[in-house]
Amino acid sequence: MRIPSAIELHKASKTLTLKYGEGESYTLPAEFLRVHSPSAEVQGHGNPILQYGKLHVGLSKIEPAGQYALKLSFDDGHDSGLFTWDYLHHLATNQERLWKEYLAALAAAGKSRDPDESVVKLML
Repeated sequence: MRIPSAIELHKASKTLTLKYGEGESYTLPAEFLRVHSPSAEVQGHGNPILQYGKLHVGLSKIEPAGQYALKLSFDDGHDSGLFTWDYLHHLATNQERLWKEYLAALAAAGKSRDPDESVVKLML
């Protein structure tokens, strides 16, 4: 289990920075964390539910959950699901691949990151 040595919430830039020892640091955007929430609402009990329209979401609060996780509260009202230390490290170290997969899933579903944007697929 990799436990961060420092955790920094940056509300203005809507990011969470995790630092692990000397020189290892990851900055995770709130949108990325929101769409990869470990909650049942997102993970769907083994059948993940694609989250969209979360471009502008931010983090409003972070709280420790025992010695093993963080509870993240997002400004869109989502606050369920505990981000364990292992899961946060997984997200941090696999951020690029997971983000590409997420963007591909959005495109395949005809959805958008922008909640104000309506993406319509024309069926010909």
